[in-house]
Amino acid sequence: MKSAVFTLMICLCSILQGQTADFTSRLYATYDSYRESALDNRRIKHKDLQPLIDKAAALPGIEVRTVGRSIEGRELRLISLGEGSTDVFLWSQMHGNEPTATQAIFDILNFMASTEFEQEKQQILSSVRIHFLPMLNPDGAEVFQRRNTLGVDINRDALRLQSPESRTLKRVRDSLEADFGFNLHDQSTYYNAERTPKPATISYLAPAYNYEKEVNEVRANAMRVIGYMNRIIQEHAPGQVGKYNDDFEPRAFGDNIQKWGTSTILIESGGYPGDVEKQQIRKLNYVSVLSAVYAIATESYKEVPLQEYLEIPENDRKLFDLKLEKITYPLLGRDYILDLGIQRPEVDNKDHSDFWYSSRIIDQGDLSTYYGYETLDGSGLRVTEAKVYPGVVKNLEAVSKMDHWELLSDGYAYVRVRELPGDLVSSPYPLHLISESYKIPPGRLEVGINPTFFLEKDSRRYYAIVNGFLYHIPDRKGSGKNSMVYR
Repeated sequence: MKSAVFTLMICLCSILQGQTADFTSRLYATYDSYRESALDNRRIKHKDLQPLIDKAAALPGIEVRTVGRSIEGRELRLISLGEGSTDVFLWSQMHGNEPTATQAIFDILNFMASTEFEQEKQQILSSVRIHFLPMLNPDGAEVFQRRNTLGVDINRDALRLQSPESRTLKRVRDSLEADFGFNLHDQSTYYNAERTPKPATISYLAPAYNYEKEVNEVRANAMRVIGYMNRIIQEHAPGQVGKYNDDFEPRAFGDNIQKWGTSTILIESGGYPGDVEKQQIRKLNYVSVLSAVYAIATESYKEVPLQEYLEIPENDRKLFDLKLEKITYPLLGRDYILDLGIQRPEVDNKDHSDFWYSSRIIDQGDLSTYYGYETLDGSGLRVTEAKVYPGVVKNLEAVSKMDHWELLSDGYAYVRVRELPGDLVSSPYPLHLISESYKIPPGRLEVGINPTFFLEKDSRRYYAIVNGFLYHIPDRKGSGKNSMVYR
């Protein structure tokens, strides 16, 4: 008899896991139907969310409450739906420049408001009550910065609770006594899955609740949910998952919320090749979070072995935007073989609605243990200095009419412009724009400089590197968001 019951339980679990996998596949395939088109880039603001929250508030079964205000007085609104006894609490953007999951929250709300997937939604809403607190740090989001107006990292304010945003998060968590919490963040795009060239597109953590990193039932449940989510991400971004460092941080919200009895899942959205605005990663958030909520509702996460969490590779930080391998660098009469690691830091424009790149050489030497989103084997290619185009061009219109590829072929990466607009902060061309009086720096390669030079072989220029972007001259291939303006 016991054997028959055990066999029946295994069959039921297999059926449930199969249903969950089918649900996940359909979520991925139909995502575009639910993607919130009003949020189409990373630099979203508090004012962009309010019409969407108001729209949700008008729907049956959705409750919206103002639960606090930021230092500058922006409303913090909690969106709740479902009738189940298990409370699932999701909060996003406690760091103002980490918006990927905020966008995914509104995709999930669109999904919940649709007429499709009725059976699965009924299973979710009858078993759990979901609470979203999007954009916890709206003041930081306004200027696309990590910290709030007080200059505090909200995620290090769980004990002192000096920021009103911190007090709101603590008060909501305590009032809900949430069973599960999803702490939604972005991380640097330069993280990779340990010992692989693949970016850590998604990183997870079940935060420790003490220095000993003990695992109780609360933390174990978070680990099981993460193990389940990892299965999903591996289907769509294989090998691109990392595990965040779990050293106990007594000031951090994730660690404390775990300690307070809520099974806490940290999700960090990293990098994905060609996805500057993280829209593919947003989709992965949407699919994996919705699937995790479904697994919580059906309790199918309980069948995931803890070992699956433990086997997720650690986060490492060994990625560059561009890695040049084994280039020949002449210096003081001798040739040296170097690797270069180049990153492209973003600089916001004045109203924080867009950005431009100011690239830098981050490291040079033997970088054989590092990786690049883009990698060039430079064996046999020799570094040569970039030159200034002779003469002075009148204005930007005249620059636009020049053959930029021809200039690069001739070794020119700088163009002097007489009428250089005072408000121009970056060049839209694969050439740096400089004032009449500007003197370009020496062509020596050093950590910290803007990477601008050529790679040639047999006296022919094959590649131009301008502001850290790679241009293949013979084929006229390559593109960069911008070059620099120097005055």
